[in-house]
Amino acid sequence: MPRVSSGKRYAQAVFELALEKGEPESWQVGLSKVTGIVTDIKIMGLLENPKLPFDTKKSLLKERLGKVDPLVLNLVYLLMSRGKLKILGDIFRQYERLLDAHYGIAHAELITAVPLDDEIKKSLSTQFAKMVGHKVIIDARTDLSIVGGFKAKIGDTLIDGSICNMLESLKESLV
Repeated sequence: MPRVSSGKRYAQAVFELALEKGEPESWQVGLSKVTGIVTDIKIMGLLENPKLPFDTKKSLLKERLGKVDPLVLNLVYLLMSRGKLKILGDIFRQYERLLDAHYGIAHAELITAVPLDDEIKKSLSTQFAKMVGHKVIIDARTDLSIVGGFKAKIGDTLIDGSICNMLESLKESLV
């Protein structure tokens, strides 16, 4: 859990800086580019090697990334010096959420017992948008323990329409 909270703090700081400079989309592109480094095992092995000098790591990053905003590079250098390069993915995800919120787009974490097709997701997204008053993007996952129905979390709002919850309510009312 510390990785996520740390990623949130970095993302918040980066987002505020991007808004201040008026370049939130270019930061998103830059962060997306540097996040690709974390998935490359060979590069990460070199960047995390304590025997490799920091200047060598910097030149390797510059060469690998090509043209990236210098402030994005500075973030990567900071994370590299602190041994936190692996949280780049978390920072990017949190940054995208902040950018979506800035543009009035909410995310709904939807849990269902079975995978949903795109048509149902679109329909649910429309219904959720009517409830919250702005566009909603659905992040769906499956969990067999809810038996049927769905659970959704949109911001601070929790909607529990799962069969498991309904059975539990029925049990309580019968007792």
